[in-house]
Amino acid sequence: MSELHFSSAPRSLGASGIAISSLAWGMWRFKGDDVAAATEQVKAALDAGITLFDTADIYGCDTPAGFGSSEALLGRVFAADSGLRSRMVLATKGGIRLGVPYDSSEAYLDAAVDVSLKRLGLDHVDLWQVHRPDVLAHPAEVAKSLERIVSSGRARTVGVSNHTPAQVAALLAHLSIPLVSIQPELSALAYGAMFDGTLDQAMQHGLAVLAWSPLAQGRLAADLPADSPATARAAVAVIDRIAAEQGVSRSAVAYAFVGAHPGGAIPIVGTQNPARIAEATDAFKVRFTRQQWYEILQAAMGANLP
Repeated sequence: MSELHFSSAPRSLGASGIAISSLAWGMWRFKGDDVAAATEQVKAALDAGITLFDTADIYGCDTPAGFGSSEALLGRVFAADSGLRSRMVLATKGGIRLGVPYDSSEAYLDAAVDVSLKRLGLDHVDLWQVHRPDVLAHPAEVAKSLERIVSSGRARTVGVSNHTPAQVAALLAHLSIPLVSIQPELSALAYGAMFDGTLDQAMQHGLAVLAWSPLAQGRLAADLPADSPATARAAVAVIDRIAAEQGVSRSAVAYAFVGAHPGGAIPIVGTQNPARIAEATDAFKVRFTRQQWYEILQAAMGANLP
């Protein structure tokens, strides 16, 4: 019987031909004023073979430094060690305005890219994504913005995050350049993208799937809260059993569950701990039977598939 596993082989960033790692490192929690510590985190990800780095202009908004501070910290890391930038494929996002909450107007997106590049100290990023859909922006306007961002050289490629399949389809109808990525929430406890058409559409169009929160906001990295649903506890019990059998952590099995999907999802590792970043590569050691993979899913659903 064939086994399912999460391959460590490099992927392509959509149709761009840009090679990316099968794990990404996310910087939602990348914060503080210690450039040396921040540099150590970046190097830990690179040393683990991770080349795809994911940030956003809003990252850091929950810290005293505020909106844009995660990008600014990364810019300081680049300024201290300029060689790090050439070792990564860098993605950032924009389109969220605190208190609005979303703005995908052409003027705002154009300005947001410029400000992100200024914080990062760069003239371009490899991937720029619309962070969340703005229902007040016509997809033709968004498409025009994305085309301009690429034609101006400020981003090599573009994608979207947290968009529904219908929203992606509407954008594609107006877009004259390739859309290379989508970024949905995806984990053993948040599996909606497997059923709502998100991953099917990605496979149809060859989009890279950047899976955010593959550890379900950390619930799959530590003990579950006492008030967790019975379905979450059941899924974790299955994951823990597989982890014990294969000598890896619960996190490794959780990453592997996401990465084993045929859509080629790339789990975004969110930990800022260098040792745990390195440990994430244990996901490549995990082997599932088809039954085991479905056992996790059905436990999380609280029902057997028909």
